[in-house]
Amino acid sequence: MDLGPPTLRPVREDDLPFLESFFTDPHTAGEYAWHGYTDTMRLRRRWHEDGMINDDRSVLLVAAGDDRLGMVAWHKVVANPSTHYYNFGIGLHPDHRGRGVGTQAQRLLIRYLFAYTRTHRLEADTELGNVAEQRALEKLGLTREGTIRGIVFRDGAWRDGVRYSILRTDPQP
Repeated sequence: MDLGPPTLRPVREDDLPFLESFFTDPHTAGEYAWHGYTDTMRLRRRWHEDGMINDDRSVLLVAAGDDRLGMVAWHKVVANPSTHYYNFGIGLHPDHRGRGVGTQAQRLLIRYLFAYTRTHRLEADTELGNVAEQRALEKLGLTREGTIRGIVFRDGAWRDGVRYSILRTDPQP
């Protein structure tokens, strides 16, 4: 079933149960994003506080028409007192993985952040074993910077990650 191209939009209150499923269902979160049960009420608190969009960390829903496909998120990383950049990521519902939706949604996010923020650098991290996400980031023109040893604790073990980046001056996706 073709849902059409994904779009990004602010999270609405009626989206919260969908987003909460990423924190209450290991299957929905997926192998590389399941880190155990967490406080799902934090999403509701954040939504009531700022609609999940602020200068330090934000979430947008990935949608196609009325269908919810997943979410993209980014947070500020302070490099020094006068410089910051953003680290971004994506979570897709299992029904929409492996179809290019994630690549398209991250392309939209990169364009959005370069168009509406002053940041010069965006970065994304993924686990070393998450080859599908690495391929998606490479398709988007991100540069593999290297391996980050022991960055994620998941399923009883420390796991290595891979960092990718794209600069405002790089060719854009």
